[in-house]
Amino acid sequence: MNSTKIAITAFSSLSPLGNNPESVWKKYLDNQHCFSTQFLDQQETSVAALDAESKEIVAKLRESDAKYKFLDDSVLFALAASRKAVQDAGWKEDAVFGINIGSSRGATDLFEKHYKEYLDTGKAQTLASPTTTLGNISSWIAHDLQSTGPEISHSITCSTALHALLNGVAWLKSGMADKFLVGGSEAPLTDFTIAQMRALKIYSRLDQAKDLWPNLAFDFEKTQNTMILGEGAAVCCLEAGEKENAIAYISGVGYATEILEHNISISAEATCFQKSMKMALKDESPENIDVIVMHAPGTIKGDLTELRAIEKVFGAHLPLLTTNKWKIGHTFGASGMLSLELALLMMEHNKFVDVPFTKAQKQHKEIKKILINAVGFGGNAVSVLVEKA
Repeated sequence: MNSTKIAITAFSSLSPLGNNPESVWKKYLDNQHCFSTQFLDQQETSVAALDAESKEIVAKLRESDAKYKFLDDSVLFALAASRKAVQDAGWKEDAVFGINIGSSRGATDLFEKHYKEYLDTGKAQTLASPTTTLGNISSWIAHDLQSTGPEISHSITCSTALHALLNGVAWLKSGMADKFLVGGSEAPLTDFTIAQMRALKIYSRLDQAKDLWPNLAFDFEKTQNTMILGEGAAVCCLEAGEKENAIAYISGVGYATEILEHNISISAEATCFQKSMKMALKDESPENIDVIVMHAPGTIKGDLTELRAIEKVFGAHLPLLTTNKWKIGHTFGASGMLSLELALLMMEHNKFVDVPFTKAQKQHKEIKKILINAVGFGGNAVSVLVEKA
C-alpha cells in the first residue's frame, strides 16, 4: 500500500457520554459508569442509553423532515453525528466524499415493531422494507448531506466501525477518493436484541442497586460474564495527505479472521488479534506504543484472550491498557469508533484514562501513539494505530 498519510480532520459522536468533545472528556474523567435500567426482555435490564441532550438532538432531527419520522434511531444517530463531523471538517457543499457507516444490528427496533405488526395483523407496512434494510444508514446520510461520492454500508458485527475506517483508508490510498466519512451506529436497546445476548449467557446479571460496577470489562479475574449493551453513533472525517486541521494521523491498520470452532468462538490467545496488531504495527517498535484501547466487552473469555494476545505481541514492553466498556457498555458496530474517540481525547489532553476498579497504571511519558482494537463474533479482528498530529 502506498505511503500517503491519512489524516483524521474531524470526529463526532452521540453516546451515553454526550455529543461534544468537552462533555465526553468530562465524563471520562468522572470515574462513574453511564448505566441505567430499562424494562427490556420482560425484566429490569442494565443499559447505557444516550444522555438527555443527545436524545433531544435526535428527537428534533426526527421532526425536522417528514421523511425522517419513519427512520430507525440507528439512522438518526448517524445523521446527527455526520452533520457535525462534516461541518467541523470544513467540507463545503461542493465537496466530493465517500461515506461508509455500518451497523451490527441495523434498524433492529423498527424491524421488531414491523414484524410484530405483521404477526398481529397479517399485513406488512408500506415502508417496512426500505426502512429496515442494512444500506439505510449511508444512503440517508448521503441524502441528508447531498453528497455525490460512493456510499457503502456493511455489517461485520462488533468490528463494523473499524472496518469502515479500513475501507476509507483503502479508498484514499488508492487515489479513488480524497475524502471519506466513516463510522458506525447502533441502537440495540430492544427486547429481542437483549434476549439474544441473554440466550448467549453473556449479559450482565449484576444488580446496579448492589454492585458498584455492573460491567466488569477489564477485570481479568471475574467469574461471570458482565457485558451490557449501549447505544450511540460515532464518525470521523478522513482525508488523504498532510492537513493543517488534522487531529491525528492513521499510521497503521491491521485485520485478521480466525478459523471458527463455533459461531462466537475466539482462541485462547486470540490469534486474530495477534495478527491484526502485528499488521497494524508493521515496522513500528512495540516500545513506541503508549496506550492500547482494548475491545474488552466484559465477558470472561473476550477480555482474557485479548489480554493474552497483547502479552504475546508486546512481551516485556506492555503499553498502558484501557477500555471504555465498563463505562458505556458495548455499542456493537459503533464500539470501535467510540474507542477511537477515547484515543483521540487521551492524545489531545495527554492524559491516560484508567479503569477505576483495577490496579492503577502510571503514565510516564507523553501519549503520542495509540493502538485501538475491535473484534466481532467469529474472531473478526481489526487494529488501528493512530498518532498525534
